[in-house]
Amino acid sequence: MKSGGLEVKLRPYETASDRCVPPEMYMVARLDGRGFGKLTRIQRDEITKPFDVRVRDALVASCEHLMHGGFRVVYGYTQSDEISLLFHLQERSFGRKLRKFLSVLAGEASGKCSVLVGEVVAFDCRIAELPHAGLVVEYFRWRQEDAARNALAAHCTWALRGEGVEADEAARRLAGMSLGERHDLLYRHGCNFNDLPGWHKRGVGLYWDSYVQPGSGAKARRIVVDLELAMKDAYDEFVRARIVQAGADEQASV
Repeated sequence: MKSGGLEVKLRPYETASDRCVPPEMYMVARLDGRGFGKLTRIQRDEITKPFDVRVRDALVASCEHLMHGGFRVVYGYTQSDEISLLFHLQERSFGRKLRKFLSVLAGEASGKCSVLVGEVVAFDCRIAELPHAGLVVEYFRWRQEDAARNALAAHCTWALRGEGVEADEAARRLAGMSLGERHDLLYRHGCNFNDLPGWHKRGVGLYWDSYVQPGSGAKARRIVVDLELAMKDAYDEFVRARIVQAGADEQASV
């Protein structure tokens, strides 16, 4: 059988599960790190638990890399070992074929972050297809609330570990604690959760900003990294503003 005949015969098996995201849907990609809990060293230095600035910066830089990678990313967000990306509603790369988005994003993030931390790390990827902007806002509110829960649990875990409690026992104790009891635990260890850096509790946001280049006066865009994001309703408005701005930019370019 000629090679062309083989392609006709076998290509359907390769593409049987291909699906494209409808054009009216917002797309949000979430990349989750695999095995980050086993990350032990960065450039031969022990990482700081539960939050390490170098791990944070590696996630931020990986997010920036994806935002510069040819996709029309409106907003990027990272917390813990995950990255979320909101794509422009008019994003048409790969014909919005899911298989391509999932594989390219996971591969790019894994490669970039591995180089930055000096160890092999991997990300998986999923795409949320959201029919209206309100759900986009709720999605990012959800991820920020998850960041707060993760941060409180992580700080409590390492407070207990500092007392010599084993990991499994620390997890068991935390499972039986109320929110107030967790805060009290931190107080006993000299930590006020409210005083922790914003990026511990609320994650990091990345978005585009227009500016005028010094000297030439030409307009350009750059990524702003926000380590002190707003929260609750104010954060909802912040995310909504990113969506509105993306629409305005689209109209201005027509």
